[in-house]
Amino acid sequence: MPSLKDLKNRIASVKSTRKITKAMQMVAAAKLRRAQEAAEASRPYTERFNAVMAGLASGAAGSAAAPKLLSGTGSDQTHLLVVMTAERGLCGGFNGNIAKLARAHAQKLLAQGKTVKIITVGKKGRDVIKRELGEHFIEHVDLSAVKRISYANAQSIAKDVLAKFDAGEFDIATIFFARFENVVSQHPTALQVIPAQFEEVEGAEAALYDYEPSEEAVLADLLPRGVATQIFAALLENAASEQGARMSAMDNATRNAGDMIDQLTIEYNRSRQAVITNELIEIISGAEAL
Repeated sequence: MPSLKDLKNRIASVKSTRKITKAMQMVAAAKLRRAQEAAEASRPYTERFNAVMAGLASGAAGSAAAPKLLSGTGSDQTHLLVVMTAERGLCGGFNGNIAKLARAHAQKLLAQGKTVKIITVGKKGRDVIKRELGEHFIEHVDLSAVKRISYANAQSIAKDVLAKFDAGEFDIATIFFARFENVVSQHPTALQVIPAQFEEVEGAEAALYDYEPSEEAVLADLLPRGVATQIFAALLENAASEQGARMSAMDNATRNAGDMIDQLTIEYNRSRQAVITNELIEIISGAEAL
């Protein structure tokens, strides 16, 4: 049974921890508001851009002049996985869930005899995946010094990915991130960006407009921007998801610390009462002996 001093020290330690988790929760809540606004503001543009690209892609599908980013290399042997996670932890299962999805996808491809190459964005994802798939890592993007995600960050990643594609280093590229829904719900998502895939939309844009010089030429210019746009949207979704997950995790930690303090306080009071009772018994026994 722990002594009164041990219990008192442990209560003080848990109270200090609770102060930290409470402060982190408040910081995450403040950052979440900005990150959520940025993610939600990007969605209309991304959706409209994809709708236009879907119309163009449907019109150029099957054309011999279709850009390589749309038609692909004709092979699916080499896959590039871009795994986007956070630079910091203490955000519940956020990083682990994304890494788990990417790891399962990679293992499935390897079981089929495919070649897998991995680029990580955020060191937490790298730490989780490298235990099993370290030999497949080719690059890491460090964003720890970036305070606020910008389009330039996504463009830099996109240029690197596109350069590797032009050099014939892979056939298919897939990005992994968490799509933000609310504070307690973030969905790990896999999105293929090369060759570009677009959902069919009603009233395809290609049927409404004539493009000059040609649909293929417009696609050749827009598809690289589309890769950067999708990466940027994924980074914004990740940023909002990270803060939401951290806010929820720190709230749970604060509540758990409070419960632990209550339990330890009860144990401390019982132990203290037992010590006092024993001392009284000793005093009474000594008085009776006299």
